[in-house]
Amino acid sequence: MTDKKPELSAAMKRKLQPKVFKKNPIIGTKFTIAISSAKGGVGKSTFATNLALALKQIGCKVGLLDADIYGPSIPKMFGIKEKPKSDGQKLEPILKYDIQCMSIGFLTDQETPMIWRGPMVTSAIKTFTQKVNWKDLDFIIIDMPPGTGDTQLTFSQDIKMDGAIIVSTPQEVALLDVKRGIKMFDKLGVKILGLVDNMSYFLGDNGKKHNIFGEGGVKRTAEEFKKKFLGEIMIDPIVGKAADDGMPIVELDPNNKISKIYIELASKVKSEFIK
Repeated sequence: MTDKKPELSAAMKRKLQPKVFKKNPIIGTKFTIAISSAKGGVGKSTFATNLALALKQIGCKVGLLDADIYGPSIPKMFGIKEKPKSDGQKLEPILKYDIQCMSIGFLTDQETPMIWRGPMVTSAIKTFTQKVNWKDLDFIIIDMPPGTGDTQLTFSQDIKMDGAIIVSTPQEVALLDVKRGIKMFDKLGVKILGLVDNMSYFLGDNGKKHNIFGEGGVKRTAEEFKKKFLGEIMIDPIVGKAADDGMPIVELDPNNKISKIYIELASKVKSEFIK
């Protein structure tokens, strides 16, 4: 009898090693930032559009990629109704407010449902990252869909993402999904730049602060997972109306108090990468 364990074959050793994905940058860009939540309805697209515009305000060249294939929001929020041009090889991003934009919503009718299986979604994402003529961008902001599915996996495994910002409202039901998203990015090796508490509170006419969705949940989650807490953004009807009208608040009124919060956040993001 012997306790000696059998030697593993070379093939078996390779199978047991963790898979290393070759991540390629998006051509024409320097830094890729994902805006994610893993939860719908927390204002992620509003955040992505205004962060892109805030980065532009502080002197960056910015692109905005709407990766939500099933529910694209960028065409409405930027008031874009035209279709992108193509030379047969690559699509040209649509320039609006000096932001280079791309969305599946530019290629389909506004009310057409995208009844697609996962491989078709993956194919669309690869088209937007490999076959769009992005030009000399400092940052490309990716508006990610809710969940932890095909789109998130495609970006995390195939694209060199330089960071992700997690957006959430403070109530526990939203934070359950956010925690899954944090664990997903950690597992896939994507750096989380920090968490943002969106629609954090509402100020009444008398100036009283109302915590509609609870208080402090996002900050506590950041502390629990040892991530940066990037701050709070209050809820204000003007932000929703500006997006519905096709001109997000940072573009409409850069001096608005909420716009100034976005510009401060943009400065934090820029300082992470550009000294």
